Amino acid sequence: MKRQGLVSEFGWRLTQTPYKLCFMARPPRIPVMLPWECKVIYFITLCIVPRCKALANDAAWKAVCETLGRLDKWNTYCIMTMPDHIHLLTAPRDRELSVAAFLKWFKRWFNESYGAREEWRWQPGGFDRLLRTSESIHEKWNYIRENPVRAGLVAHWKQWPYREGFADDE
Repeated sequence: MKRQGLVSEFGWRLTQTPYKLCFMARPPRIPVMLPWECKVIYFITLCIVPRCKALANDAAWKAVCETLGRLDKWNTYCIMTMPDHIHLLTAPRDRELSVAAFLKWFKRWFNESYGAREEWRWQPGGFDRLLRTSESIHEKWNYIRENPVRAGLVAHWKQWPYREGFADDE
């Protein structure tokens, strides 16, 4: 019998067999293949569903800051909290630390700090990209910094209050 592919509300590919509906496994994570002298820095995006204006407020920003404080095995260089997603550049202090674990603990500790809500939830996983050159790091830093301007939320990035890691003199 032929399998039919479906897509869940989270964008995961589902496979329907005559026996059950099951999730296909995510592909395995590729190990860090950078020379040991190169620093490991990730560009990470976490999103919420449904997409709504839930994160751009003082209470959510406070929860973000508290959560980053608890993630003490990671150095976060910059972060921008948008209404429905969060961008950040972060590096593990030990290059073998897992991005999946970072995402899990960030979401768990944020939820503990922010409190109960029924309007939205975190999307499973998150988007992450290992940045390999200083040029790509600077490019992503600029992308994150200009995000509220591109979204039409402010005229200049300095006007957006839910950010950290961007010098005001640039």
